Amino acid sequence: MKNCLLSSLFALLLLASCTTMPPATGSGGKPTAAVAKDSITGTVTYRERMALSPTAVVRLQLQDVSQPGVAATVIDSVTLRPQGRQVPLDFVLRFDPSRIQENMTYAVEARIEDAGQLMFRTDVAYPVLTRGNPKQVQLMLRRASR
Repeated sequence: MKNCLLSSLFALLLLASCTTMPPATGSGGKPTAAVAKDSITGTVTYRERMALSPTAVVRLQLQDVSQPGVAATVIDSVTLRPQGRQVPLDFVLRFDPSRIQENMTYAVEARIEDAGQLMFRTDVAYPVLTRGNPKQVQLMLRRASR
């Protein structure tokens, strides 16, 4: 009886350890650190009173947006899988400081998708890093048009 109880307790502990969330991944599929020296940190949220689906995906990008009319260059990107967690969601985007030039303009863009469908996105620029802009941002996403 005692061995059965201990075995059951061990099995529960083992199952609990298997339910942790996988770390967010940055470019290259490497886990992102909670706080990195050269990083952009912040939160993603939206105003609508609706829960994220367990299958929702949050995609963030640090972009060089210096040249109007030209596609932005992606400096780093990260994909978050909230798996039932709700907004606000924390994020970290890492960057190589040698790729940042003080005379250029950088911004963070975010989108939330579910089953390949765009649900929310940034609809304004969130400048970071240069020209007196911060390394921390709070992104307010807007519902995508249907």
